Amino acid sequence: MALPTALQVTPQDAPCGALVRGLNLSQPLDAATTQAIRAAWLQHQVLAFVDQSMTLEDLERFALTIGPYGQDPYFESVPGHPHVAQVKREADETSTLFADNFHSDWSFLASPPAATMLYGDVIPPMGGDTLFANQYAAWDALSPAMQALLQGRQGVHSARRGYAKDGRYGAGDKGRSMAIRYDDSALATQLQPIARVHPETGRTALFVSPGYTIGIDGMPDDEAGPLLKELFQHQARPEFVYRHVWQQGTLLLWDNRCLVHAATGGYDGHRRLLHRITVGER
Repeated sequence: MALPTALQVTPQDAPCGALVRGLNLSQPLDAATTQAIRAAWLQHQVLAFVDQSMTLEDLERFALTIGPYGQDPYFESVPGHPHVAQVKREADETSTLFADNFHSDWSFLASPPAATMLYGDVIPPMGGDTLFANQYAAWDALSPAMQALLQGRQGVHSARRGYAKDGRYGAGDKGRSMAIRYDDSALATQLQPIARVHPETGRTALFVSPGYTIGIDGMPDDEAGPLLKELFQHQARPEFVYRHVWQQGTLLLWDNRCLVHAATGGYDGHRRLLHRITVGER
């Protein structure tokens, strides 16, 4: 489709991702621009809207052009903004890095979010890149024998490794500035197709992750464990990965249905603050 005159979408030199310029997201968007953004998002999987100055109200308004609000079961929200969470790390913080293993957000929910938005309010002078791995490419690169083995199989997803009482962000996680709430509900499991067909593009993506996939339905753990380890290594191969380097005032919009992502460190001694909204299927 033809892009609105002001909208510039520049693909990254990477397996996914594009930069978007020419928009002011602090203002409402017309229908044609919204449609063009959605088309670019589905094509490139992760969009970086640069040079934005956005309030929380602006973030909320833009999120609702993509879809309804999603769930954030283990984050405290910003007061007065029940669908906005802070991804925060203070300069003197010594807790483990948050979300540094590959995952698709909240894949353990019965209806995982379609999209995640993350806005850079305070960005350190170095480090803190976000990695995105294209899971269409990961699926396509599997051997025909492996694809046949995985077709029709379901992964067992759970939040227990992170958000149960004894999880990484549970009762023993002290000194973290980010407002995370652990809960026994994290012990629950949810089945998701390993070969997931994207509901809008019709393409197949590999849908597992070391963050949330703990088994394969109907397969003994001693078989599922090595297979999942192989898939985790495969899905993060360098040829599938886009490394996003943050700048203050950038809004990222990514597609959880065909990407996994991971945080990186390297900014000890510097404060970092981003605001996040998850977006459900529309």
